[in-house]
Amino acid sequence: MNIRPLRTALFLPANRATAVERARTAECDAVILDLEDAVAPDAKDDARAAATHAAAHGGFGHRLLVVRTNGIGSPWWQDDCAALADAGAQAVLVPKLSSPAELRQYRKALGSGPEIWAMLETCAGFLDLPAIAAAAADARLTTFVLGTNDLALEMRCTLDPPRSAMLTLLTQAVVAARAHGLAVIDGVFNDLADEAGFVAQCRQGALLGFDGKTVIHPKQLALANAAFAPSPAAVEQARAVVDAFADPANAGKGVIKVDGRMTEILHLRAAERTLAIFAATRRNNT
Repeated sequence: MNIRPLRTALFLPANRATAVERARTAECDAVILDLEDAVAPDAKDDARAAATHAAAHGGFGHRLLVVRTNGIGSPWWQDDCAALADAGAQAVLVPKLSSPAELRQYRKALGSGPEIWAMLETCAGFLDLPAIAAAAADARLTTFVLGTNDLALEMRCTLDPPRSAMLTLLTQAVVAARAHGLAVIDGVFNDLADEAGFVAQCRQGALLGFDGKTVIHPKQLALANAAFAPSPAAVEQARAVVDAFADPANAGKGVIKVDGRMTEILHLRAAERTLAIFAATRRNNT
């Protein structure tokens, strides 16, 4: 089973050279160099040049290198896409994706270059989410990223720590992603001083089915990695399930008993995925 862990994706401004250098050894699964919100208008060109330089020079190891462009309608998005089409980044993260038509525009601008990740952070995007997800394969869209701050602003809702106002939307994002074989990464947590709140939100994201979380500071990485990786107990249980189905005495059975619990083939598939994620995260941590 080919698993690409995405427990943590670290956002940082593309034009902060020291932060980019530290990201090459950060304990994350993806690094997102930002050309959009974190970069002032008069620094956009320098940030783009810095991002393409970082992509060309590599050195990020197992970490996926992703660059977030400016959005359609901005003065910079076409230059961003042209520069990133063959710069060497594994993915381009497009902001505020709101329709399949926009997705096709991004794919055309990027040519046959990197895969597309898409920010889900507009009300229009959620209204058109099934169509966007259905268009993913043709556009080489592989990953949704929740933009909960922008979404809350547009909804005019309160973004409390349990995200009460947008739980339905979070679930919709996971359902749409899974229906079309996409990864889906949860939004950022803003309060760097609230460690307990961050851990609780990571656990919520994991319970909802997200693959991982976007983070805005390296101090958040270890906690998020732990929340989105299989626990020792989960790994032990998964091994027990796999071993039980591999026992010749259970050959051909669709339902067996493991540690006193009725266990079906669907549980075997889940166990195999848990072990594959565990193995992949161990490789990334070495």
